[in-house]
Amino acid sequence: MLQQTRVAAVIPYYERFLDRFPRVEDLATASETEVLAMWSGLGYYSRARNLQKAACEIVTAGGFPRDYEAIRELAGVGDYTAAAVGSIAFGLPHAAIDGNVRRVVMRLTGDGNADVGAVATGLLDVRDPGRWNQAVMELGATVCLPREPLCPVCPLATECEAKRCGLQRDLPPPKKRTAVVRKELTLLVIRRKGRILLTPSPRVSGFWDLPEMFSGVRLGSRVGMFRHAITNSQYYFEVREAKTGAVPQNCRWWDERKLDEIALSTAAKKALRCLEVLERATRE
Repeated sequence: MLQQTRVAAVIPYYERFLDRFPRVEDLATASETEVLAMWSGLGYYSRARNLQKAACEIVTAGGFPRDYEAIRELAGVGDYTAAAVGSIAFGLPHAAIDGNVRRVVMRLTGDGNADVGAVATGLLDVRDPGRWNQAVMELGATVCLPREPLCPVCPLATECEAKRCGLQRDLPPPKKRTAVVRKELTLLVIRRKGRILLTPSPRVSGFWDLPEMFSGVRLGSRVGMFRHAITNSQYYFEVREAKTGAVPQNCRWWDERKLDEIALSTAAKKALRCLEVLERATRE
């Protein structure tokens, strides 16, 4: 959950997830819909699917693997995760390279083109690799900060080539930014006898969304507007009440009282909050 997501945002999700899936067997046997519903709001949903696949692999194998190569083979596990888990849980001598470690190494060497993996591996304390990995990651997260590094309190200040040359703020070199694509769409709130019309999300596989415009729709009043970002796409959604006779084949009616039982996209949740705010204001 911490990949691409801040700790503060993760904690409540983590607690709910473990409460629902306390054992690896519970996660392995759950439906994908339920897993995605528990993950809804964290984004990057391939992480949730891979986590469940890995749980199935662990159950099939009879336990969690204890060597680097086998950990690396689990669904969704890359070099960083395998090294972090392997070193912290089993004392395996592998350097965990995340963004914080990369920043520390580039500044320490004063080289924006440094082979971070090779340098980190050379510096690794093989007697206690888990502690070493956590220390360097923590150093990057709390002291060797991206914009304003706290050099006066850094334990590596006297060894740091970037500090000696005054290059702390220039390293690592900035990444090229991906152009942001702006998209304007309309989401429809179509309700009938306590049910609301949903459609498979065109943006997030495995999730349900409010439908967009389709043939035969009669637009009603405007509910609200909101922005929503997915990777390099910036969406501007208008939410409208609507009515329809014919319903597209891929849509389904869902009981409005049971929306917490389905994997709703974040966009759908934001749209329904707009509706909730409007209806509350109307009642008051």
